[in-house]
Amino acid sequence: MISSNSPNRLRQLMQQVGLTTYKALSEATGVSEKQIRKLRRGQIAQMRVETLEKLGRVLQVSVGELVGIGEQEVVSGRDEVGELRREYDRLQAQLLQQRQELWQEFQQSSVQVLESLLLQLPTAAYAAQQNPQAPAVKLLPLLRPIEALLQHWGIEAIAAVGSEVPYDPQQHQLMEGTAAVGDRVRVRYTGYRQGDKLLYRAKVSPVVS
Repeated sequence: MISSNSPNRLRQLMQQVGLTTYKALSEATGVSEKQIRKLRRGQIAQMRVETLEKLGRVLQVSVGELVGIGEQEVVSGRDEVGELRREYDRLQAQLLQQRQELWQEFQQSSVQVLESLLLQLPTAAYAAQQNPQAPAVKLLPLLRPIEALLQHWGIEAIAAVGSEVPYDPQQHQLMEGTAAVGDRVRVRYTGYRQGDKLLYRAKVSPVVS
């Protein structure tokens, strides 16, 4: 006898008598596939006793056991739906993670391509602001779309070119001289970070008092 805890007991009983499909079961018993679907859905109350007896004779089980099979089919179907839903959720989460990783890789490769521009242009723009008559002033409009792109990607400058800040070797790179942690330094080339990740350290020089 098939255990009441066995998954898909109807299919197991079919296999025991050499039937591999529900269509084959229908042909062997003379019971329509529609009626067999009712059994699989646990809709026993909608089936005639004569129909259950036909199925029972071929499957070699009692009508009472067929009722149990119908109930187990419903439980098994629910389990399969639940498993499919969990697998779907897992794949969705995996796909989302892959998209995020690809997006981050694209941003990083783009930043590497634009590295020279990102590091040099703010310094040129600062120089242009100090001397509005200099040809470099024409570079200022070029900064706006780049700044908008960096903001969209969550990339921010560590400090503005020309500003004086306390020296932090984790964020700053000395271009000349020496400085202790906390000493005043002037930013000559800006650096960048993205969230908690440091992309480029700002290049600084000691402030001579």
